[in-house]
Amino acid sequence: MSYLEPQQEAQGDGARQVPARADRTTPENPWPLRLLSENLHAYIARCAPTWVEGQIIELNQRARVTYVTLRDVDAEISVPVTLFANETAHLDRPLEKGMRVVAQLKPDFWTKTGRLSMLGHGIRPVGLGDLLERLERLRRALAEEGLFDAARKQPLPLLPRRVGLVTGRNSDAEKDVIRNASLRWPAVDFEVREVAVQGAGAVRAVTAALQELDGLPEVDVIVIARGGGSFEDLLAFSDESLVRAVAAARTPVVSAIGHENDQPLLDWVADLRASTPTDAGKRVVPDVVEERGGVARARASLDRAVRTFLDREAAGLAGVRSRPALAQPQDMILLREEDVDRLRSRALSAVDARTLRDRDAVRHLRARVRALSPQETLQRGYAVVLDASGTVVTDASGVREGDRLGVRLAAGELGVRTETVSARRPGQRPGDA
Repeated sequence: MSYLEPQQEAQGDGARQVPARADRTTPENPWPLRLLSENLHAYIARCAPTWVEGQIIELNQRARVTYVTLRDVDAEISVPVTLFANETAHLDRPLEKGMRVVAQLKPDFWTKTGRLSMLGHGIRPVGLGDLLERLERLRRALAEEGLFDAARKQPLPLLPRRVGLVTGRNSDAEKDVIRNASLRWPAVDFEVREVAVQGAGAVRAVTAALQELDGLPEVDVIVIARGGGSFEDLLAFSDESLVRAVAAARTPVVSAIGHENDQPLLDWVADLRASTPTDAGKRVVPDVVEERGGVARARASLDRAVRTFLDREAAGLAGVRSRPALAQPQDMILLREEDVDRLRSRALSAVDARTLRDRDAVRHLRARVRALSPQETLQRGYAVVLDASGTVVTDASGVREGDRLGVRLAAGELGVRTETVSARRPGQRPGDA
């Protein structure tokens, strides 16, 4: 469908040319209102129908037409929708306020009144099965990204300086968390953010409160708490944007939504899942009674260990002191003195015996040396004959008659002259040839 062509308008005796485009109109040459309305109708009629999801917040049923107002499930945005009788006749159950539906909307501009309306087609309630299927697909997708991995979950501090609490305004969940935490640790301090936890705007409000508390350095743990409700009431805590905000938080987050059997996606991504708000109040802080008991038990155990150590060391010291070495130390000295005397006597005896043996050996060696010396031979009556040059004469053939010889005796020397020379050998008698 094309826009309407501008026409010539009669004005007095003549006609004026209407501008072809809206941006060319002027105060002197405006469009007639019908042309604007007809062009808007033609432009909007070209819009393609769109499937949307929303919640019915107003419902006005008449004989042939039903007027409803749909609101976005997460934001405060609503549009009126017109449904003709044939669109609602096929429904298994009548439309009701608060019902979540999907419908195909086609915008329509009513030229006579200048009103924009939405014509609804194929409206049908969003069943529980459809919601569960969507959540399961989202859960699998987030799990594949690793948002539910145990390795990325942060441990809760033993004793947080301040506990951040995101909950409904004046809700039982807030009272349960604060009361149970205070009973366990009376000095616990809370930073509470009361926001909408159901309906449109709940996701945005909870996310903003979470991010605000995550930015406070004194908040060590954040609890997101809500009491029980229907499946549709808890859908905000399965929203993808809220789940990703919890995954990105630097502060550990505790999920305490509904009851034990309620399990929104927030439970999967939180660092700790509490079955109820009461359980969350018990798990974010330690029990002061148990901690005091633990301190008392630790102190008693330490006292026992110290006493046992002292008793064992005292017994060991007493055992050492009772030994003879410390009970009668002089006995040890006397024993060592006797050992020294005995060893001294043995050493002296050994030295004396060795000295006597060595003295006898020296005497024997001296006698042997003396017996082998030339002087001892001379003492027995032998003599050494020397020629004029001082050489010992051992053969008579080397001496001639009349040679002067020296004779060395055991005591003194003689000078002699050779009268005769004989070649007789030792053992031969005189006259033998």
